[in-house]
This record gives sequence, C-alpha cells and structure tokens, in this order.
Amino acid sequence: MNTAALNQYKSVGVQTGMVDATPHQMITMLLDGTLDRIAAARGAMERQEVARKGELIGSAIAIIDSMRASLDYNKGGEIAANLGSLYDYIESRLVAANAGGDTGMLDEASSLLREIKTGWASIPSDIRSQP
Repeated sequence: MNTAALNQYKSVGVQTGMVDATPHQMITMLLDGTLDRIAAARGAMERQEVARKGELIGSAIAIIDSMRASLDYNKGGEIAANLGSLYDYIESRLVAANAGGDTGMLDEASSLLREIKTGWASIPSDIRSQP
C-alpha cells in the first residue's frame, strides 16, 4: 500500500470537511482532533516514545490555542471567559503530563474536553446557525 498516497487522501478529506463545515461542526472536529492526539500521546507515553509524545501533546495544545482564539468574549460573556479559563487549565495539565510522564493528567484533560464536546453537541440546532 502506498502510504504517502493514503496520507494525501486523508489530508484532502480533512481539508474538504473543514471547507464545507459550519462553525459548529468545525469546533466539533477540533475537539475530536484534540482528543485523538491526546489518546495517541497516551499510547506514545506508555511505549516510552518521548519525542512522539511531545509532538502529539504540542499538537493538542496548538488546537486548544486555536479554539481559545476563536472565543468571542464580547458575545460570549461569562461563558466564553469560563471556557477560556478551562482551556488554560487543560493546557497546563497537558504540559505537566508531558513533563512528568503522567497518563492520569492526559486522562483528566480528555475527560474535560469530552465534557465540553458533550455540552457543545447539546446546543440546539436553531441556535447553532445564528451569527
């Protein structure tokens, strides 16, 4: 199997999904991507693949940073501020997990992100489409 072609195909699929996605769907994809990277980092940590673990955690942090940058503190008020603080906390747990090799901190970060994702998914569809 041609791995390069497969990776290119996957990349095109992700890019197409992002172009066609609503803002709500984009955040869902970002949350999924972050959770995937944390899970992969956990596996790398367990296999003692230090460099790979660091890359994956760094990638998860970058995604969280982009979600934080998308917060609208004027429209979102207290909810946006709380979410920004939660993103800060999750990032601090990821940094600590990377430094200390603690899978429990990765699990905590994943659990918090799953809670955010559950809340995000529960937003009624008529509100999702509002500007």
